[in-house]
This record gives sequence, C-alpha cells and structure tokens, in this order.
Amino acid sequence: MEKLQYVVWLPEGTSPRAVRETFVDEIAPRLLETDLLGLTMDLDDDLADVAAPVPAPDGEHTPAAVISVWVDCYDRRGPIEDVLRSVAVRLDGYQVLESLYADYGRSPWAEPRDWPDGERSPGILTVARFEQLEGTDFEEWLAFWHGHQSPMSEAIQPRCRYVRNLVVRGLEPGLPAWRGIVEEAWPSKEHVEDPMLFYCADGDPDVMSANVTTMLEHVTKLMDLGTMRSQTMSEWIMKTVGA
Repeated sequence: MEKLQYVVWLPEGTSPRAVRETFVDEIAPRLLETDLLGLTMDLDDDLADVAAPVPAPDGEHTPAAVISVWVDCYDRRGPIEDVLRSVAVRLDGYQVLESLYADYGRSPWAEPRDWPDGERSPGILTVARFEQLEGTDFEEWLAFWHGHQSPMSEAIQPRCRYVRNLVVRGLEPGLPAWRGIVEEAWPSKEHVEDPMLFYCADGDPDVMSANVTTMLEHVTKLMDLGTMRSQTMSEWIMKTVGA
C-alpha cells in the first residue's frame, strides 16, 4: 500500500465555504467510487477561520486543499487525478512515507477518535510544507527531524495528532522540492491563536519565551522559514484506512 498526497489549488477568489462544498459534497463522493483504500482531506474552508502561525507572502495564491489517498499501487492513480483535475487549476502530487507520530487517544490532549468517517474532526489542523535545509546531509537532517524536533515539539505544545509525511518524489517533473508535509491537529482555534496556549506556558511569560526560543532554534536547523508554507485547515477523514 502506498500513500499519495495532492496539493490542490482552486481558482483564485474561491470562497472558504465553496472550498468545503466542492470537496466534501462533490469531490469526496467521486473519489470514494475509485479503488482508493483511504481518504483524508485537509481543507482551507470556512470552518478553519484561523490565521496561520507563519502566513504566506501577501498576494500568494495558496492551495485550497491537501488530499491524502492510500492506494495499492501509484501506477493506477489516474482516476483519482482525473477527479481532482476536474476542479483544480493546479495539482501537485507526491509519493510520501507516513509516520503517525501521535494520534487521537495517544496524546494527552485528545481522547480517542469517536466520530465517523465523513464528519469534520474537532479542533484545527496546521499543515506545513517544507524543503530540506540547504547544505545539510539527508540522513543527519532526517535524524534531527525525527529524533529531536518531533519529541521536542510534543513536549512543549498541545498537539492532538501529528502526521509526518516524508516526500519520496514528485509524481511528475518540475514540482516544488518539498521534503516534508506535516499535519498537526490542535484542540481548538484558541490553542493556535494564543501563544500562551500554543506553547503550553500556562500564563507564564518566561516559560512561553523559553519555549518559543527552543522551537525557533530547532526549526531553523530543519527548514528555511522563508520557503516553508503553513496553513490552518479543517481535517476531514472520509475513509479510514483498513475500515
């Protein structure tokens, strides 16, 4: 089984509500008619009205969705891409390796998942795409991401779920050279908007300052913040793998 992720752009000016209706009401049912084994949609919709911690440059046309599909073999992805291309003005597809570092019920910040497929997950998702930091050795970079960045961020942030996707390759030539696509779930929009909550500072400015400093020290060893892109999104698990 393989996981593919598609970064999807809709026409500029598409409203957040139209994003949700397009993907939840139209695209998801059509995708579920294909042979995919699992489907999750991260949507920049009207239910994720939260500013991103690291906003995109002014005027940049940002993606409307990150669509994750699980398939037997990526060679037979054509019907899936046909569905996505029917609404997309741009579609960037990647083959990835998933590490489910933390999940609902395995984090102190979230109970086990008790909502059905097709229902929006509670809270807010942040989805980041980033390149390998220039000048780093791949194995050392990967070991730092997995062995240092992941446990550090888990210790100082209220994360409900953390999905690490290591990009293996683009599905066509010329795509942006993302190395990581990371999906992180948070308990509420307030936990993303309020630095005291986002860094588990419990009202203590010294703790917040120390945690922010630690985060920046780690992040800047992992990625270039100038090329990284992060968005707040809604998570829609439409077909659980293995269900």
